[in-house]
Amino acid sequence: MSVLDGFAAYLSGELGRSPHTVRGYLADLRSLLSHLEERGLGPEDVDVPAVRGWLSHSRDAGAGRATLARRVAAVRAFTRYLHREGVLAADPGPRLAAPAQRRSLPTVLGEEQAAAALSHRSEDSPVGLRRRAVVELLYATGVRVAELCALDLSDVDRSRETVRVLGKGGKERTVPVGRPALEALDAWLSGGRPELAGPSSADALLLGVRGGRLGVRGAREDVHAHFRAAGIDAAPHDLRHSAATHLLNGGADLRSVQEFLGHAGPRSTQIYTHVSVDRLRDSYRRAHPRA
Repeated sequence: MSVLDGFAAYLSGELGRSPHTVRGYLADLRSLLSHLEERGLGPEDVDVPAVRGWLSHSRDAGAGRATLARRVAAVRAFTRYLHREGVLAADPGPRLAAPAQRRSLPTVLGEEQAAAALSHRSEDSPVGLRRRAVVELLYATGVRVAELCALDLSDVDRSRETVRVLGKGGKERTVPVGRPALEALDAWLSGGRPELAGPSSADALLLGVRGGRLGVRGAREDVHAHFRAAGIDAAPHDLRHSAATHLLNGGADLRSVQEFLGHAGPRSTQIYTHVSVDRLRDSYRRAHPRA
């Protein structure tokens, strides 16, 4: 087994990284190992100067901040693995600093805009019912589109009005679902899913036209099609951003929204507070004696 094969098994088996992350990390590390090989070096020679030289070469080749940050993350995981396996005497990963990223503000629908778009009626065909269920569930739960597509029938607790979600790193969370989303889901389950169900459906909550589990691409197309019909350009992640922002605007605390979104820490959630400035300003004017 090559060192990259072992690392891939470590990433997916022990760390629970997604196939997408594993592919990205391996591509980065092949680039690193090729860079080292050209200089007569191997995995046992990975150190801070060697990695910095590779990153500098990547930057000169046009790699952006996000790519460089991902490459640093890949190398950190790789050196941790090499140290554990005895290939490296010490782990240089903690001494590698990722470049600061300029985080763009998320696209957020206005609350009235979201309400108007969601109230747009899809056709009552199986695909139309599924599209409505998809957009309602994405907005109601704030889940990632891949998390939505992975839902099974048993993940929906109708009596408690919740959905069990398996998020990044295999972490499970339970999120509430509003009644409009449940009604859209009921319509799909009674009038749409039975029409598409087949031998390959298993327990998948959402199905494609061939009866298999709905894929991420199909769910994205459902969102685009529904919102185009409503005269709005929106993607699945826009619904996640909007759900988080509207919760904060409605008075939810940051910690609750963090758990709702499945963020590992509050830093990722704090980006949504930018849209709550108007609410903060209104509260200040009402409450501060010198406002």
